[in-house]
Amino acid sequence: MAVETGTSPEVWKDASVPDEARVEALMSRMSVAEKVAQLYGVWVGIDNEDGEMAPHQHEFGVLTVSWEELVRDGIGQLTRPFGTRPVSVVKGAASLAAAQRSIVESGRWGIPALVHEEILTGLAAWKAPVFPNPLVWGATFDPDLIERMGAKIGSTMRRLGVHQGLAPVLDVARDLRWGRVEETIGEDPLLVGLIGSAYVRGVQSAGVIATLKHFVGYSASRAGRNLAPVSAGPRELADILLPPFEMALRAGADSVMNSYADIDGVPVAADRRLLTELLRDTYGFTGTVVADYFSIPFLQTLHNVAGSPTEAARLALEAGIDVELPTVNCFGKDLVQAVQAGEIDIALIDRALRRVLLQKCRLGLLDADWDPEPAVLREAAEAAKADENFEDIALDDAEARAIAGEIARRGIVLLANNGGLPLRPGQRIAVVGPRAHTPNAMMGCYSFPLHVGVHHPEVELGIEVPTVVDALRADPNGYDVRYEQGVPVVGGDDEGIAAAARAAADADVCLAVLGDEAGLFGRGTSGEGCDVADLRLPGRQEELLEAVLATGTPVVLVLMSGRPYELARQIDRLAAAVCAFYPGEEGAAALADLLAGRVDFSGRLPVSFPGKCPVQPSTYLAAPLGQRSQVSSSDPSPLFPFGHGLSYHPATWVEVSGGPTGEWATDGTYDVRVVLRNEADVPVSEVVQIYLHDPVAEVARPVQALVAAQRVELPAGATREVTITLHADQTSYTGVAGVRQVDPGQVELRVGASSADIRKTLQVTMTGPRREVGFDRVMTATATVTDPNA
Repeated sequence: MAVETGTSPEVWKDASVPDEARVEALMSRMSVAEKVAQLYGVWVGIDNEDGEMAPHQHEFGVLTVSWEELVRDGIGQLTRPFGTRPVSVVKGAASLAAAQRSIVESGRWGIPALVHEEILTGLAAWKAPVFPNPLVWGATFDPDLIERMGAKIGSTMRRLGVHQGLAPVLDVARDLRWGRVEETIGEDPLLVGLIGSAYVRGVQSAGVIATLKHFVGYSASRAGRNLAPVSAGPRELADILLPPFEMALRAGADSVMNSYADIDGVPVAADRRLLTELLRDTYGFTGTVVADYFSIPFLQTLHNVAGSPTEAARLALEAGIDVELPTVNCFGKDLVQAVQAGEIDIALIDRALRRVLLQKCRLGLLDADWDPEPAVLREAAEAAKADENFEDIALDDAEARAIAGEIARRGIVLLANNGGLPLRPGQRIAVVGPRAHTPNAMMGCYSFPLHVGVHHPEVELGIEVPTVVDALRADPNGYDVRYEQGVPVVGGDDEGIAAAARAAADADVCLAVLGDEAGLFGRGTSGEGCDVADLRLPGRQEELLEAVLATGTPVVLVLMSGRPYELARQIDRLAAAVCAFYPGEEGAAALADLLAGRVDFSGRLPVSFPGKCPVQPSTYLAAPLGQRSQVSSSDPSPLFPFGHGLSYHPATWVEVSGGPTGEWATDGTYDVRVVLRNEADVPVSEVVQIYLHDPVAEVARPVQALVAAQRVELPAGATREVTITLHADQTSYTGVAGVRQVDPGQVELRVGASSADIRKTLQVTMTGPRREVGFDRVMTATATVTDPNA
């Protein structure tokens, strides 16, 4: 029987009552201190001397009050109970359950904490699977596959009692020197939006929350420096940086994290225009906005727009931030006192609290039958009954590893092949380079082993991550493998290079496995706070590459890195070049399959590789003045363009055609038809890419921009016809008046296998009046794939 609103002191626990009524009933009973307590996280067990886990962490004090005092008024969030220290699954879940019971029993209203963790490459917990990095997701051009991964991550979160994951990163890569390029999905907003939205759908299908970050502009920092000023104009924001967030919000994302950046001098954490007027009033977002770690105190300490922590709190609340993370600095006792004194409007607290409690309602945290014990504890109890030697629950199961392997096989890119691949059975292979024989080469800076585990060298890795050398030595092709590191990622000596060269000289082929060491805040060559001045290979790796090339032995380069590097001086002398980025725990096995030819390469680059100007920041989304010209000696032309990727058995493009009349109404659709044939006796996968070129517009637009991409599977000997339906809204851009518009006139649809490999250009005339479009516009194409011979 439903409890009538207003008649029961615990109506907020009644799931049959509308969420809004439950929340209002609860809020009406809460004190100011209890309200504010719901608006911050608590990071238990963090050591502020360990400044590599979050920027400027050492500047903020750890919690000094007792747990009893801390939980008296409640706690809004618990920060990373699994992702702060290596802890077994069962022990961590039991500790979390105990903390939740204490929180519920100590507060007057029995409100559990919402629990969040990092989930960029899987749940950041000890012994949890490490999936490929987001650049690899982008290289798959396969949203369905990434959605499967997201669902697996979400189900793991739910089993462990984790409610919110801090991913995906939807920042569009703008400058490859930026250390966090490895966390991005790519340099094109449509690709980032397609893949990011799929990830959101997957994660949230498990009944947990995905958090979009970093809203917005973070990746457009000057000189590619982390947490640096951003000078992007409103058009770059609207047309390049915001669309992925718009797409992911439509996918149902229930949380957004603000950017650290200040844009034209205004910190995003204090920008009402972005966090309220745009995000909520225009986009209609109703979830929670959580602060990137320490971004609220940064308003005082880094941006200098607040004179005190309380003033920083007021600015953040006014802008639209609801929750302070990772722990309480500005939303504490001083804020409570300021509200009680009338210095800060209680309406700001209530607005944020209402969003937080509604979210807890949707998660079931306020229900009377909410169980503080994560499901994994019940699993462990059953396992212990069946096996007296039971020790812990395995998170890195066969399903996770299968998904990780499939993403790696789809996302590793063949850049060039001058006869060096596939490898032949029985070959003598010299494997050299600092990334060849270390599990770390497979993982980015937000993987648990490199984000947390690196601070605990006494603790085992916790998962099996074979190296490239391991995979080649175990390969059924029976290679004769000799390994020499040559040099570490940074540093090294002449003797190491000479030893690698000797190994190469005695081999049939040399595999040079080069790239980055992922880390944080200068501890690596890629990752958060690991920005670079140019795009030359780190350390002495280029010297190593030149030394093995000089031997005359064919050299296959494998790049395992967080960003593309400049290869223009060596590419013509390489037998082949492969880009794996950070391919995850199954990356080495996937790479071995691809190198042997058992699986064909089908990855496509989500970011361009720089040409002969390795310090020139550029993406393919450049207007005419950003392209190669006769008035500048600096050539930004890429060595390998966005969308590029080779295969052993490329599909044959039989036909490309457009609508029958060549006209496209400014409020209508236009079909592009592509016929592909596989003439090989093995399966082939192609990615059909369509780029829009607008010859005449009100403003300078990118010369071309992706408007559709469709992966097409072709069984051996098969033909497939793919019809891609574009909507006129996809041609829209932000005009001089600052509104998004669709123009009549001529456009070109460039259809091909990459942004530079265009197979046919379709000339189309947009007919009808100019139209203004907004957030409700059509942003993606639809596609149907058929067998014309069926």
